[in-house]
Amino acid sequence: MIVDLPDTTTSKISKALVRIREEGGAVALGRVLTLIIASTMGHEEEAIEAANDASREHPMRVIVVSTQALDDGGLATTPRIDAEIRVGGDAGASEVIVLRAYGEAASDPESLVTGLLLPDAPVVAWWPGVAPAVPAESPLGRIAYRRITDASAQPDPQAALHHLCSSYRPGDTDFAWTRLTLWRAQLAAVLDQPPYLPVTAVEVSGAADSPSTALLAAWLQLQLQVPVSYEFTTGPMSSGIRGVHLTRAAGVISLEREVPGIATLTQPGQPVQDLTLKRRSLRDCLSDELRRLDPDELYGEVITRGLPHLDDVVADQTEGRP
Repeated sequence: MIVDLPDTTTSKISKALVRIREEGGAVALGRVLTLIIASTMGHEEEAIEAANDASREHPMRVIVVSTQALDDGGLATTPRIDAEIRVGGDAGASEVIVLRAYGEAASDPESLVTGLLLPDAPVVAWWPGVAPAVPAESPLGRIAYRRITDASAQPDPQAALHHLCSSYRPGDTDFAWTRLTLWRAQLAAVLDQPPYLPVTAVEVSGAADSPSTALLAAWLQLQLQVPVSYEFTTGPMSSGIRGVHLTRAAGVISLEREVPGIATLTQPGQPVQDLTLKRRSLRDCLSDELRRLDPDELYGEVITRGLPHLDDVVADQTEGRP
């Protein structure tokens, strides 16, 4: 069910929520958090669909703050808020409040959502598109326990990834890191098998628009304390992470994804294996991040220590310094 509330206020939205609960039996009991999605008009639905799917694992209230794209550097439209309340089949296991803010009404998103937050429940903020320069210091980021961005959705993914080094605050995370979960698990499983020989060098390759490639290289260098090189690949099949090669005395372990969704694992003295290694969907990434509301300390180390150190090592290798 979708209830439209044109030219409305936060107070009227709250009253409508109570009325819907009383008339239809929809209740907020069991909701474990409030998810705030910051988007621009016309780009909300994919994020809402992902949140609806994730709500089956994490029942929540979803508040979508959708603002106008700025034209000519100003907000010329008459200030107003149009709202939608979605419950039942249109909202998964959540209740979705879509706030479309026009003109000056979009200038203070924190005041738009404050009266709609679930009481005594943690708040998570998610920017599926362009993120603020410092998420933790943005109006929505200040009220959130966790703040989720996506470097791959920025105009320059690689520049956005490196900007995260300076903008990071405990509680921040990025889907470029979340998409590495399956890769990290598979590589860890391989190294947990005999022979237990140390890794002496690592090579990582991936598409130029894949910030996850650099993050994976930074994580491997941080964990293994060995030289790591990474390169960007091109071509029609180049998307996301392409492959990882771990060099040991017994030979090279290769995990390569040349076909979308399928990776080939090659190890010395063992048969070649084909593994399912799909690019994770928005729903998978969001569900993963909502499983923990404390700061991801490993991500913090990788983004603030591992990535800058990786850049220094790569620069030394490029310039031929020892």
